[in-house]
Amino acid sequence: MSDWNMLTLVGADRPGIVARVTRALFACGCHLGEASMIRLGGNFTIMLMVRAEQPSAQVLETLHPVVAELGLRMHMDPVTGGLHRHLAPNLQVRVHGADRAGIVADVTEVLAALGFNILELESDVAGDADRPVYIMNIQGYCERTLEEVRAAMAALSDRHVCVDVAPIEILIG
Repeated sequence: MSDWNMLTLVGADRPGIVARVTRALFACGCHLGEASMIRLGGNFTIMLMVRAEQPSAQVLETLHPVVAELGLRMHMDPVTGGLHRHLAPNLQVRVHGADRAGIVADVTEVLAALGFNILELESDVAGDADRPVYIMNIQGYCERTLEEVRAAMAALSDRHVCVDVAPIEILIG
């Protein structure tokens, strides 16, 4: 079998996308690995690890009718790595504040300076158009202590951003 590819699909959300795409991948002999799917602003997006014995071009050709019918945009790239390479998160960072440009950059720069590896980031804008509130949840791994991360993140209060840092307990086994 060939190496893994990352298949990315984006389009208007509707029922049945995952079923139709994965059925087409199964029909052409693909093996599926890890996946991340989410709806953002009424749009569906999926990143899916795919491995096939046939060339990528043939997989894309097989998927094309389904993707066209569903109105999706499709992209596939070869990726290094594989399954079972998880780094378990040990910290969760919750952020909220008045929505403004730069919140994500401000928070992630502080985390990067600490050596914090972001494993998952989700965000949303709540409130209303007159008073939007930005909400972000980050899970990641950091070798720094909880107290060190909290202290570094506390500096963001000067920028009117509230940050809560908490440990994540992962029960494995």
